[in-house]
Amino acid sequence: MSTRTELTFCRICEATCGLKATIDGDRVVALEPDHDHVVSKGYSCIKGLRYHEIHHSPDRLRVPLKRVGDRFEEISWEQALGEIGVKVRQLVQEHGGDSVSAYLGNPIAFSLLPPILTSGFLQGLGSRNLFQTGSQDCNNKFAAAQRVYGFPFIQPFPDVDRTQCLIMIGSNPAVSRASFMQLPDPIRRLRAIEERGGKVFLVNPRRTETAKQMGTQVFIRPDTDVYFLLSLLHEIMSRDAIDRERVGRYMKRLEELRQVSEPWPPERTEEVTGVSAETLRSMVDAYLQADGAALFLSTGVNQGSQGTLAFWIQEAINAITGNLDRLGGTLVGYGYIKNFPKHARKGGHTMRKDLSRVGQLPSVADTFPAGLMADEILTPGEGQVRALFCVSGNPLLTVPNSNGRLEEALKALELLVVIDIFRNETANRAHYILPGTSAFQRADLPFVFQSLMGAQPIPYAQYTDALLPTEDEQRDETMILLQLARACGSTLFGSKVANGLFNGWLGLGKIPAIGSRLGLTPERFLGLMARALRLGSLKRLRKEPHGRLLEPNKGGDFLGERVVTDDGLVDLAPEEFVQAAAKLGPCFEQERTQRDRLKLISKREQHSHNSWLHNHPRFVEGKRSTNYLYMNPLDGETAGVESGAMVEVRSSVGSVRLPVQLTDEMMVGAVALPHGWGHEEADGLSVASQTTGANANLLAADGPDALEYFSGMAKLNGIWVEVTPVD
Repeated sequence: MSTRTELTFCRICEATCGLKATIDGDRVVALEPDHDHVVSKGYSCIKGLRYHEIHHSPDRLRVPLKRVGDRFEEISWEQALGEIGVKVRQLVQEHGGDSVSAYLGNPIAFSLLPPILTSGFLQGLGSRNLFQTGSQDCNNKFAAAQRVYGFPFIQPFPDVDRTQCLIMIGSNPAVSRASFMQLPDPIRRLRAIEERGGKVFLVNPRRTETAKQMGTQVFIRPDTDVYFLLSLLHEIMSRDAIDRERVGRYMKRLEELRQVSEPWPPERTEEVTGVSAETLRSMVDAYLQADGAALFLSTGVNQGSQGTLAFWIQEAINAITGNLDRLGGTLVGYGYIKNFPKHARKGGHTMRKDLSRVGQLPSVADTFPAGLMADEILTPGEGQVRALFCVSGNPLLTVPNSNGRLEEALKALELLVVIDIFRNETANRAHYILPGTSAFQRADLPFVFQSLMGAQPIPYAQYTDALLPTEDEQRDETMILLQLARACGSTLFGSKVANGLFNGWLGLGKIPAIGSRLGLTPERFLGLMARALRLGSLKRLRKEPHGRLLEPNKGGDFLGERVVTDDGLVDLAPEEFVQAAAKLGPCFEQERTQRDRLKLISKREQHSHNSWLHNHPRFVEGKRSTNYLYMNPLDGETAGVESGAMVEVRSSVGSVRLPVQLTDEMMVGAVALPHGWGHEEADGLSVASQTTGANANLLAADGPDALEYFSGMAKLNGIWVEVTPVD
C-alpha cells in the first residue's frame, strides 16, 4: 500500500492544534505539526504528536464484551444492544426515566455529535441524570456566567494577542494550553505581551512551567483566591477606577458590588493569601495603567471551595474597569452561530432550574454534579439511579472519593454500560463494554469551544474526515448512541421530529452497510451541520484543510447587544452571590487560624492528561512511571523527609502513599500531587497497570455537603493534609 499524507487536528484539549499525519495503509506511522495551519502554525504538544501510538495500542477494544461472573466474554452487537435495551425498558417502566443516567468523559467532549446525542438519549427516556467532567474542573464558570450574563456558555476570554497586562490565576498554559480559551503555542503568544512592553503576572502556589519561561511569579496560598480577588476589587473601588459611562449604560448593581468589596482591604487578606498588600497594589497599578488588561483564572481556582464566587469577582473587575468587550481586554466571541445564547435561552437549552434529588444542588448546564453519583445510586427512593451509561470516561479515577463510595455504588448498579476504546478501571466494573472509536476514526467539526462559546482569540473553522477505518466490531459513538436509543425505546431529545430525523438520516435498524446507503453517514450529517452553521459544504471545507479564518473579533459588540439577562444588563452583583460573599468571614477565619497547615493542590503534567494517557509506554518510562508529591524543602525538613522518600499523604477522607520530590518551585505550606494516576488494578491497560502512581482524588470528599453549592464542584485544590514518612 502507498504512503499518504493527511491533514487533521488534535482533539485532546481546547487548543485543537493542526496536525499532519503520515499514513501507511491503515496505520498512522508519524504525526507532525501542521506548519501551514491558520492558527497553530506548526505548534503541537508532545501528547498530540504521540496520539497515533495511543490509537494503535494492542489494548484497544475491538468487540463488544459482556460480564459473565468475574470475566468478560465477546458477544455480538445484536446481543449487546438487545439485552441492554430490554433492561433499560424494564427499569424505565418500573422506576421511571431518572433511574437511567449517563456520565460523559473528557476524551469525547471535543467532538461534535456524541455529547449532544448522550444528552438526547437521556432526554428521550425522561431522565435528568446526566453527569460530566465539568463538575471536576469548570462548572463554576458556567454557574457564574448564567447569573452575570444570562447564559452559561457566555465565557469572555483575554484578547491575548493585543492585551498589555494579563493576570493569570491558577493557570499553567505551558502544560494545559489554557482552559475556555483556544491558545495553541501559548508561550510564544504570552511572551509577545512582554515583548510589546506589557506585563504578565502568574498567580499560583507553585512556580509553573509557564512561570519558568516568562512573566512575574506571584505565590498564593492554595484556595485563597477569592480573598485575593476581593482585595483587587477593593483596591479598584477605593481608587474609583471605574468606567462609569459603560457601567451606567450596560451594567447594574455597582453599589452592591462595592459593598461586597469593602470588608476586604489587602492588609486584611495578605496574612491568609501570602500576597502582600504592596505586591497586590503593584499588580493593580499595572492592570489600570495598561491600554487593555485582563484577569483570567483557570482550573487551579475552579477546583477550590469558592470557584464560582472567584470567577464572578474576576468578571466584575474586568467589566467595571472598562476591559470587558474591548480589544486588548476580554472579548466574547460569536462562534459559528450568531446570537446562539439568545435562542438557546429562549428555548430553555442548558438552562434547567431543577435541583438534584440528593442534596438539592442546582443543575449546571443541564447536568448534575459527578460528586453526587454515589449518593444518587446508593440512596433509595423515587428517582434512584439504577443504570449508568459511561461514555468515554473513567469516573472511578476522576471523581472524588472514587475508590470509596463510588466503587461501592458502581457495584450496586443493575446496569453499567461503558463505551470506550480501552477497558479501564470503570469498564472493569461494567456489565457491557462497547468498543468505540479514536479521534482518527471520526470525521469531526469542533463545536463546543468554537461554536457554543466562541472562545477563540483568532476565530477559525476546520473540518477533518476520518483518517482511518474502524477495525473489527468497533463503531462510531454517534452510531452506538443512536442504536442504543432505538434499542432502549428513547425518543431522542423527547422529540418525535428529532428522533425521526436522526433515525431516518442514519438508516438505523438496518445492517450498517445498508444504513450507509439508505441514510446519512455521520460525515454527511456533519455536512448538514456545516451548512446550518453557515460554514458551507464539506467539499468547500475540504479545500481548506489547514483551517479557514473567520471574521476577526472586533470588540464593542457584546455589551448592549448580546447580554441575555432579562433586562439585557450585566449583573455585577447577583443576589445569591452577594449573600454567599457575606458569609465568607468564618471561612476566612478558618484559613487564618490554620495557615500553618499543609494544603494540597492538583497538578497537570507534560506527558499526561487526566487519567487516559498513562497506557502509552513513552509517557510513563523511567521516572515518569509514578506521580510524586512535590514539596518545598523547608516543609520537607519539618516533615522529616528527603527527596525520593516514601510518604503518606492523609486528608480527612483518605490517604495515599507515594515518593516525594523536594523543590523550591513549591511555596512553603503547599504541596502538589498530579492527578489521574492509580491504575494498578486496570488489567485491561497493559502499560498503565504496571505504573505505581497514587490517585489524588482519594483525598477529596464527595457528597452534597462537600460540594460547592452553585457549581456542584468538588474541592480538589486546597485540601488540608498531613505528610509523614513511611518505610
